[in-house]
Amino acid sequence: MKKIVLVTLLSAFFSFTFAQQAAPAVPTIGQKAPELAFQNPQGKTMKLSDLKGKVVLIDFWASWCRPCRMENPNVVAMYNKYHDKGFEIYSVSLDKDKASWENAIKTDGLIWPNHVSDLQYWNSEGARIYGVRSIPSTVLVDKDGKIIALNLRGAALEQALEKIFGAK
Repeated sequence: MKKIVLVTLLSAFFSFTFAQQAAPAVPTIGQKAPELAFQNPQGKTMKLSDLKGKVVLIDFWASWCRPCRMENPNVVAMYNKYHDKGFEIYSVSLDKDKASWENAIKTDGLIWPNHVSDLQYWNSEGARIYGVRSIPSTVLVDKDGKIIALNLRGAALEQALEKIFGAK
């Protein structure tokens, strides 16, 4: 009987311990944004930290994601409106096909230079680091590299940027 209780307790302990290790902590508002460093379509590594000093929207999306593609015109409009004031976009694609990814960038007019992907679909390392479970998903990062908002789209994104930069 003691062996059964001991085995049960040890099993529960190790299951809990391994479960805790397997689930990475998801970044939250107020925390420093974890580093991302992935290749752009030309093969150059682009780091999130290279954009420090700018307000950055980390935009998790994919060419095959209809809601993402529908949101892209709004993201382009915000980039055009606030880029001159220090706003950047760091697009992380969850694509698995490079040609589809590149075509969507061109077709949707995503004119900013910071497009990255590891082409690992839902196994994307960037999505894992940020706990992304659905797309589109966004993280707004301030000039100091701290997360200030999560999952802003449409009017909510515009309002947040107006608050930071003022109306243009």
